[in-house]
Amino acid sequence: MLTDSHCHLDFECFDADREAVLQRAALVGVEHIVVPAVAAEHWPRVAALAGRYPNVSYGLGIHPCFASEHSLTEVETLPQGLQQPGCVAIGECGLDAVNSPLNLAEQQRLLERHLVVASEAQLPLLLHVRKAHHLLLPLLDRHSLPGRGVIHGFSGSRELAMEYVRRGYRLGVGGVITYARATKTRAAIASVPVDALLLETDSPDMPLCGQQGKRNEPASVQSVLQALSQLLDLPSDALAEQLARNNSRFFNRLV
Repeated sequence: MLTDSHCHLDFECFDADREAVLQRAALVGVEHIVVPAVAAEHWPRVAALAGRYPNVSYGLGIHPCFASEHSLTEVETLPQGLQQPGCVAIGECGLDAVNSPLNLAEQQRLLERHLVVASEAQLPLLLHVRKAHHLLLPLLDRHSLPGRGVIHGFSGSRELAMEYVRRGYRLGVGGVITYARATKTRAAIASVPVDALLLETDSPDMPLCGQQGKRNEPASVQSVLQALSQLLDLPSDALAEQLARNNSRFFNRLV
């Protein structure tokens, strides 16, 4: 029933044991994995993963931290890859005021191109945003985005969470909620409607509490589910069913 809605299974750190990683995920009920590309050179390999594994889908985009001066030209070719059956989203894309090699004005131009493509293709967005919500929200308001998007790895206040939810966006829930000290994010996730949530791992990053420094895996979705079940005081089985419906509605081309 479970979907890892954001997992970088194409990264080289999985090359030696990718089959075993997928098997461990399947053993704990992870039935689908969405792999967002972070750069144009990753587009062929995420598509190849989906072609090889029937339970893998992918997104196409350019992450702001992997962007370059050539990225705007590269994203112009993005529509060419969107018609493949395994492609279910645009991304990973977004704004990063901390680590991107591009300045924020350049990042906004790059993201706007992703937004235009998402609107034309009617595909949802997988959005990365770090210390730039004040710039992202007005950009989203200026575009007609029938597929909407998910704020990947959401970490913020109740008020910020509701700004996105009111606009029809989902929040990506990952390992951060397993940390007791993440009180602001845990309170925010607990305050929004359950149908606005998607589970994710961001593997190999965003490890669970107690696993810092270790490679994260899609099997961790099960632990995120249990943490969310406790946070919301909902039975894990019923919560898993609701999350499955959320994924089905959000990724309407999920296979």
